[in-house]
Amino acid sequence: MAHVELSLSEVFVPAGRASTEPELDNFERWSSTVTNADEPCLLIDADTNVMAISTATCELLSLGEPEAVIGLPMLDGGLRLLDFTANRGELTQQEIDKIPPLLALSSGRLARGLLRVQATTPKAPVCTVDAISTPVFTDGAVAGSLTFFSPV
Repeated sequence: MAHVELSLSEVFVPAGRASTEPELDNFERWSSTVTNADEPCLLIDADTNVMAISTATCELLSLGEPEAVIGLPMLDGGLRLLDFTANRGELTQQEIDKIPPLLALSSGRLARGLLRVQATTPKAPVCTVDAISTPVFTDGAVAGSLTFFSPV
């Protein structure tokens, strides 16, 4: 017959807020999530620079590879924002300030709206997307905005 001995020892329990993961702030966690996401999403910082973008967003908006976009200002030459008229004219600065990613930054609240965009690459298609943006907070202040896109 087999013999089994049992002994009781103190169990190691980590402290309530202890983490086994490297310390990342909220913005860095979202950046990692967006970079690896299958969904079309974009993370910009408070200065509107692209900090993370999913491959699906680059494909949807005809932006090329994510590495080519990261670090650039969101609207600096990569995308044209168009109005919904038949002429498809570019938006004015006043209208640009109201697009969901920028409105979430300035208001600190959720923002949603339709965008008509076109990449500045030759013969890029015009794409209409539903954009839902939320501010991303770090230490109680708006550090950027996270936007999810859905083609319309």
